[in-house]
Order: sequence, then structure tokens, then C-alpha cells
Amino acid sequence: MGTELDYLSEYPPEPSSLIPLLQRTQERFGYLPREVLEEIAKYVGVPLSRVYGVATFYAQFRFEPLGKYVIKVCHGTACHVNGAVNISQALTEELGIEEGQTTEDGLVTLERVACLGCCSLAPVIMINDKVFGKLTPDKVRKLIRKLKEGKLDV
Repeated sequence: MGTELDYLSEYPPEPSSLIPLLQRTQERFGYLPREVLEEIAKYVGVPLSRVYGVATFYAQFRFEPLGKYVIKVCHGTACHVNGAVNISQALTEELGIEEGQTTEDGLVTLERVACLGCCSLAPVIMINDKVFGKLTPDKVRKLIRKLKEGKLDV
């Protein structure tokens, strides 16, 4: 890992540095690679099991890289009432993955979120930073096909 971990020395080599180091690692790599967690455990002087214990406690940390496109499916009240369950089902069928997973080719990660704050457009998904609303299962399938073909502007 070498120079990829040059930021370790910016933190004191003690257990109190663990969370900031995990956050910095995720910023750098997009997730928490096992090899880096092993180095962090050595650096701060705690067992690897403690590093994993802390990382799994907080929802912000991931152990797998995200896809090129992250699709967030809103399941807030307005979206739920307007068919978010059907939108999620169409996405899982079209992508072949469940919420919380990434396609094998690394193209798409599918996430379930509590609210995207676009209630007037319900049901809504967000692909990276772009919002798509007033969706139906058919519209979602078409969006995903365009995304796979590289014809969707996101």
C-alpha cells in the first residue's frame, strides 16, 4: 500500500485515531479494504477485530467498493404511498441485484434510503446526483437500459 497510506502519520498512533482513520480511508478508497484495515490496526495498536467492530457499528462505512453509478431508491412516506416498492422490485429485476449490492461488473450499486426530499415527485430515485421522479416500473426499466447502454446523462 505504501504511499497510498501516507495519511496515517497525520494521526497519533493511538486507539482514539481509529474513527478518523477509517473515515479518511473511506474517502481515499471509497470503501475500507481489508489490507488497509490491517495496517490501521497495527498503527493504532488494536486488534483487527476491534477495527472491524467499530467499522461495522457505523452505517457510514462500507467494505465493498461502490459501483460507477449509485442508485438510491426513496422509501419515504410519499414515495412508499406512490409505489416505491414496485420501483425497487423493477430495479432488482432489471439489475439482478438486491438493495445494498453492486452489480458484478461494478457498474451499479443499489441503495435504499429513507427520504430524498423530493416528495412532490414521488416515487423518486437518484442516480449519482441526478433525481428522477414520477416513476413507474416501466420508466425505471427504460432508465436502467439507457444507463447500461451509456445513453443516460448522469
